[in-house]
Amino acid sequence: MRSTGARPLADLHVPDAARNRFVEAAVARLIPADELGPGAKEAGVATFIDRQLFGGWGTMAKMYRQGPWPEGTPQQGYQSPLTPQQVYRIGIREANAHCAKQVRQQLQRAHGSQQDEVLRGLDGGKIELEGVRSQFFFNMLLANTLEASFADPIYGGNRDKAGWKLVGFPGVAAVYTTHVDQHGVPYNAVPVSIQDIVDNVAEVDEHGHPKHVLLTRKD
Repeated sequence: MRSTGARPLADLHVPDAARNRFVEAAVARLIPADELGPGAKEAGVATFIDRQLFGGWGTMAKMYRQGPWPEGTPQQGYQSPLTPQQVYRIGIREANAHCAKQVRQQLQRAHGSQQDEVLRGLDGGKIELEGVRSQFFFNMLLANTLEASFADPIYGGNRDKAGWKLVGFPGVAAVYTTHVDQHGVPYNAVPVSIQDIVDNVAEVDEHGHPKHVLLTRKD
């Protein structure tokens, strides 16, 4: 990794509004809205990422941070002196600086094709960032986008359970005892989230398990 180490957070400051605009623009290109449903922007992915960055994950509150910091393998897990919060701050600042040189606009104000070109450059390592490896930043952004799209809506993403509806995931576990012998039979249900239970909009049984409403499959 080309990073020379973590810098003081004061040197990495990106206003929250500017960070969110960048993230919203980027994730809208990674998972765009189409005929199948809303995209990452509409599903609240930026909200999910914002909450994660300012929680324990974003600050690496429970992770070892003493190094050494060699280039690791995928099996070795996180290998960076930077926290995810710092990776985003550096990556956004320097990616926007690249955009300003190339198209005289920050990413969120560039045309869609220009945004795609920048994201492909980060993904392929063709855009060099000074403070963090571009592929490291892009891979984190992509992974967080996917996580947000399919996590429980209580964490801010997957708004209206759009991701679950797309793949047919029923959400929070219900009781399946009446279905265990129905091999090969699709289980199509209105998805239920933790947020639904917290908000008392999901019907639950005496044990607190949600009662799934089954759907009739349309072929």
